[in-house]
This record gives sequence, structure tokens and C-alpha cells, in this order.
Amino acid sequence: MASPFGRALDSVIGVFAPKAQLERTKARLQTAHLMNYDGATRGRRADGIKAPATDGDAAAYGQRPRLRNVSRDMIRNHPYAARARDVVVANVVGTGIVWSVEHEDEKKREQIAEVLKAHLNTPAIDARGECDLWEMQAVVMSAVFSDGEVLARRRVRSNQFGRNLGLGFQIELLEADHLDTTIQSNGANEVIEGVEYSPIGDIEAYWLYRRHPGSASTKQDFVSERVSWRDVLHVRRFDRPGQLRGVPWLAPVILSMSDLSTYQEAQILKQKMAAMVAGVVSYDEADATVAKQAKGEQRGLEDLSPGSLVWAPDGATVTWTNPPRVDGFSDFMAQGLTAMAMGIGLSYEALSGDLSRVNFSSGRMGRMEMDKNIEMWQRNLMIGQFCVGVARWIEEAWRLQSVLPSERFKLDWTAPRRALIDPVREIAALLDAVDGGLLSLSRAQRSLGLDPETIRRERAEDEAAEAKLPAARRTAGIIETDKITGENQ
Repeated sequence: MASPFGRALDSVIGVFAPKAQLERTKARLQTAHLMNYDGATRGRRADGIKAPATDGDAAAYGQRPRLRNVSRDMIRNHPYAARARDVVVANVVGTGIVWSVEHEDEKKREQIAEVLKAHLNTPAIDARGECDLWEMQAVVMSAVFSDGEVLARRRVRSNQFGRNLGLGFQIELLEADHLDTTIQSNGANEVIEGVEYSPIGDIEAYWLYRRHPGSASTKQDFVSERVSWRDVLHVRRFDRPGQLRGVPWLAPVILSMSDLSTYQEAQILKQKMAAMVAGVVSYDEADATVAKQAKGEQRGLEDLSPGSLVWAPDGATVTWTNPPRVDGFSDFMAQGLTAMAMGIGLSYEALSGDLSRVNFSSGRMGRMEMDKNIEMWQRNLMIGQFCVGVARWIEEAWRLQSVLPSERFKLDWTAPRRALIDPVREIAALLDAVDGGLLSLSRAQRSLGLDPETIRRERAEDEAAEAKLPAARRTAGIIETDKITGENQ
């Protein structure tokens, strides 16, 4: 129904343009009949709803720096934010997403693996010389959680600057703060928040500051340089079609987390007040003279302690305070943490560490839901973006290394072993699935975070070692020890 102002406007329009009034009335009636979704209302109940018609990247345009800084502050100062970050990193990366070489020739596979071990499993892979590949994975996942995105830049090294490197490149991890947001274009390409897009919309390059804008170094250098997309791995989570930038994972729960932290501090203060009992000494106006004389004697009340008896001056009345009670704290915190956990994609038990509300079945169901998210993040973020990108750099560097075998090979990646709630039941179920043809042995091994190729090789080595032992020792399953020297025979 039109407002009084709308009706008055229609009357005026009807005098001068009756046809226009008719069209307005028809449009109003059609709108009233088509609005069948309450969520599309623009009334008072929808005052707090923001519904801009922006794409996935424009929704956070200009707000990413603020979101990153707030998210980092949350992780620095709020225990549950730090706990959420640690749970995500520990489950997605753990001790590392392990690589393995796939090649038909076993001898060449071992040669290739030895070269890669010297480069990937040591700080040689890090441009700063601090982390191996597995530690870098943890830093990448931590930055994706706190900042929404992270950049890994390839630093090509020649023999002059990288004489001890097995492969001619290193990786430098950069926070999203390195993106130069002042660049607007480069020729026909558009540059948005430091990312250069081609006319068809794909990423062609990144404009990166040489130093972090927030660095404590006195040598501030705010000159940016154009870096080709081939030398940058941009790791982030995609939530919408066409989205090419990320947002902090705490974004949906930042306000809730802040409110919950404020409530928790208020309850702690209330608990401190509840633990304190104070006495108020008062006098009648007629006893004012007595009050002045007893000024020094009133100090006895300040020494009140459990089990003690103190006296009040004559004519004084002592009124004891009634400290507030702290009720409902646990239930409120549990509900708040449940909402936060859901907003991040974790289970309540994983975020809070509270296992008092679950049994085996409910705990396993909650863990299964969270494991789906963990597997998705492992596949889409760490393996699909970071690990596959590193494998591409390895392949390109391998072709340039004349001292190495020119054989082509493939790298496979195995996510860390997930914790089993009941190993006896779960492993037995996996074996039954393999025996029943519902699951391959290799896939079952990978679901436990194990590398099938490593298992096959180690089992072959164990069988070969067992075959070399005397029959009596193989039967006994032990190795005799020389009683005199104490060495293995």
C-alpha cells in the first residue's frame, strides 16, 4: 500500500499525466503480488541487512586491510581465535603434506627423490633459509586463515647465488600487505588492489612492494615491482564464482567473538566482585562527633579476614554488601562458542576443548562433519594451489638442471594422517571395505595419511631383510645377540 506521500504524489501526477499515474499504480500492484519472499522485504525488520549487488571481490573492496588487521588482533589477544587458527593448521597440515615421486624406474625414482629431499626437506627451499617445505605449509595455512590469502613468490637462483641448491629456485612467503593498491592500470590491463587482470579477466601479474609496508625496518622502500603470475602462488579460499581474492576466515564471527570476549571479561569482573564482601560503616548525624573520634579505630574493619572478629566503634552501624551472583555463564559461553565454531567450520569440541557434552557416537559424528571441511581445505587450498604450484616450479627447474637426470616424473601429495577416534573399529571397517571391493588399498592408506608407495617399498625391504636371516631366526622372529660382544650377529 502506498504511503500518504505516495498517494498525494499520485494525485498530482494524475492531474497532469493520467497515463503515468496508471503505470505507477500497475507497477505497485505487480510488485505487491510478486514479493513472495519475506527475505526480500525492505521494511523495519530488514534494517540490519546489507544486500549490495557486488561480485565476490568487490564485496570486500577497500575493507581487506581492516579485516586482516582486526583478524590478526583477534588471534593475538583472544584465546579462542588463536585456538581456531591452531586447530585448522594442525588438522590441514599437521606434520606436513608429504610428497612422493612417481616414476616407472625404481632406481631413477630413488635418484630423483634424493635430489628433492636435499632441496625440499631442508631450509634450502626457503628464500630466508629458515623453514623446510613442511614448515612453510604450516605458515601458508596460518596466513590463509588469519588474512584470507597469502602469496608465495618464486626466487630464481643462479649458480652464483645458489651454489649449494639442488634446484635453482627458492620460495619467499609474502603477506597480502605486499600488494600495492595504488596502481590502477598497466597498459590495457586493469590493476585492482595490486592484482593485474588481463582484458579477459584472468590474473597476469602482481604488483608487490619490496618490503612489508608495516615493517619495523628503518629502510622503508615503497617502490613496487611487477611480478608475473608464473612466479607467484596466490593461495586463498574461493567462496563465490569469479572470486579471485580471499577474506579472513574470522570475518563472519569477528563481532560475535568480540562480544563473547567482552561478556567473558565482564563475568570475570563480576566473579571477582562476588568473591569480595565489604562492610559499610555509617553514623547518625547526632554521632558525628563520635565518628571523628573513632576515625582511627575504623581501620579495624579494613583488616577483616575469614574467621576474624573485629569491633566497630560505639554508635556505628555496619551494613554488609550483597555481592552479585554469577549464573548461566557456562551455558552462555557454550552457545556462543558453538556459533563461532560453526561460522569457522570446526566442531564445538575442537574449538573449545570441552568434551563433557559428547559420547563416542556424538563425538565421532561431529568429527566426521569437521573432517569433510578439513579434507576440502587440504585438497582445494594446500594441495590444489600451493603444492601443485611448487611441483610446477620443480618441474621447470628440473629441465634447466643439466646435472640431473632428464627423466620426466610426477609428484604425488599425501595429506597428514587424521586421528582415529576408535582405531580398532575404524581400521577394521576400512579393511572390510577393501576386501569387499568398495575401496582400493591405496585409497584406504591415503585416507589414513599414509603414502602407498612408501609402504610398498618398506614392506619389500622388510621381506628382503627377513629372507636373509637364518630359518631358525625367521621362525623365532628375533635376532640373537652375542653374549660376549653384545653386538648383533
